[in-house]
Amino acid sequence: MTGSPDPAAFEAERPRLLRLAAGLLHDRTEAQDIVQQAWLRLDGTDEHVRSLPAWLTTVTTRLCLDRLRARVPVPEQPPSVEVAAPGADPADALALADAVGRALTVVLDRLTPAERVAFVLHDTFGFAFPLIASVLDTTPAAARKLASRARAKVTAPAPVDGLAAWEVVDAFLDAARGGDLARLLALLAPDVVVTADAAAVAMGTPERLEGRQAVAALFDGAAKAALPVFVDDRPGAAWVHRGEVRVAFDMTVVDGLLRSIAFRADPAVLGGVRRRAGAEPVDRGAGE
Repeated sequence: MTGSPDPAAFEAERPRLLRLAAGLLHDRTEAQDIVQQAWLRLDGTDEHVRSLPAWLTTVTTRLCLDRLRARVPVPEQPPSVEVAAPGADPADALALADAVGRALTVVLDRLTPAERVAFVLHDTFGFAFPLIASVLDTTPAAARKLASRARAKVTAPAPVDGLAAWEVVDAFLDAARGGDLARLLALLAPDVVVTADAAAVAMGTPERLEGRQAVAALFDGAAKAALPVFVDDRPGAAWVHRGEVRVAFDMTVVDGLLRSIAFRADPAVLGGVRRRAGAEPVDRGAGE
């Protein structure tokens, strides 16, 4: 691409760039700011841009790296792979305001910025390691190692300190609605179990599932009609159809991770379900 940038071409890329930045930063407001900065850089560049999507992906990711490095202290032992990034602006290192954002950020903050970028770009967005390596100014082999090391940290059954059970539950539901498999895996205990009572099984829920992968796959892209509730005084969720609770998701949190999820549709249980504060999603039907 030569000459002045085409605003229409950039706008066509904007939704993808917003998803990318939001996936890396877990903050939609910051993501919008990052994408606007990417446009300003495109508008001000004199270099020849052969591929606009690739150029914007690289610039957006490096701007996100800048924000991530501004958020966290420099580790005592820096990672072996150095990452070239634009100068950080400490004024933009914003704390996440909502509980869901805090929960997910605590999980991903186990990673260095380079690990986080490699992990999110590969595991969430499916980018190939040669492209990730070009963004991080490293080799594909080093990028693969960064993602592998990040994956081990994220999926380790270490407790997420300081998080209330309801924060973990709501973080999990948010990740389920967004179809973010990496986040779901990070919030599940390795030995997580899903069970269901007879009434729930009769409605089509699985009777039993075991393991992080199976449970994450079940909820990936689901729970869009789930409301935040209390089930026997525990924070959970419920599928509500036309104002009536149909199935409760009874969730047990141990050391900051979901250890069990029970689908409960027994009328005696549903009668005691109470709403808690939270955003009310649109009821999209039983399939979700």
